[in-house]
Amino acid sequence: MAKPGETLAKHASRKPVVAFTGCNGFLGRNLVGVLEEDDRYERLVLLDLLPPPTAGAKSRFYRIDLTQPAADAKIAEVLRAESVDTVVHLALVSSPTYASAWRHELEVVGTMHVLHACEAARTPKLVSWSQTILYGASPSNPNFLPEERTLGASDRSAFLRDKIEIDRAIAGFGEKQNRTIVTLLRTCAMLGPTVRNFTTRYLSRRIVPTVLGFDPLVQFVHEVDAVRSFKACIDREYPGVFNIVGDGVLPLHTVLRIAGRLALPVPHFTLATAARLSWAAQIGEAPAPFVDYLRYLCVADGAKASAEMGFRPAYSTREAVVEFAGAQMLREARLLREAE
Repeated sequence: MAKPGETLAKHASRKPVVAFTGCNGFLGRNLVGVLEEDDRYERLVLLDLLPPPTAGAKSRFYRIDLTQPAADAKIAEVLRAESVDTVVHLALVSSPTYASAWRHELEVVGTMHVLHACEAARTPKLVSWSQTILYGASPSNPNFLPEERTLGASDRSAFLRDKIEIDRAIAGFGEKQNRTIVTLLRTCAMLGPTVRNFTTRYLSRRIVPTVLGFDPLVQFVHEVDAVRSFKACIDREYPGVFNIVGDGVLPLHTVLRIAGRLALPVPHFTLATAARLSWAAQIGEAPAPFVDYLRYLCVADGAKASAEMGFRPAYSTREAVVEFAGAQMLREARLLREAE
């Protein structure tokens, strides 16, 4: 097995082959595009329902539905046939969705299929994605949450419960065997000109509801830095769990001011009730338990990624907000011109 920081290419006589699940999501599309331009990689194996628009000459597409019972056997067969060195598992939704049954099948069942396939195919490396919101927002949280912190997000949200189950399954897979190098990257909320998730939808409102009497510190990672962190773990071996965050934190109301939004403070009970009703009506950004993140601290510590991976974000939290705000203003101006 490679030592931390080494590359698989050092242990092989050919260029590495990388397989992706979820290659039509934001991270997948961008990573496929980046690796298509990287001469150090021989081939990209894309496992999804449709190939991403960034697929090129290096890419080989296999139609795989992770929700199907035999998906693990099909994936293992492809991994062996293509001599895959690294699996990048990104078939994980970035935001809560009303299609909760489908999401559960895709994420929880699909992840089990991927882990079984990696074990069966003796895949040398697995890189996967999680989120720092799984630590949970709590008045008892310290200023910065390290990777060993218990994942304490609200069990009232099926989205968060399933994410925690997946995170633990992937981390446990890495701990129970030494055949596969397993890296799990927990990103904080991604922000930037092109990424779309429940955070960007929340910040895109003209008038943004907040919890009356609360102004929690928040952090963001720029979309470019999020992609860079995954690329670093594809290029080299960094076993373990890592928080991926931008430098610095900001009070929520400062974020809204930079983004040019108007804050509307609402009592907690009223806002939680409105969130529950709007989610039930399928018009809200996120279910009621997410209101906790507008009250309490949930800020992750990026020191481990800095020390062990050498990861240094190119953008701070403030710069990520500024980049998002600039792009949002251009979008709004274009929509206004089109309306006229």
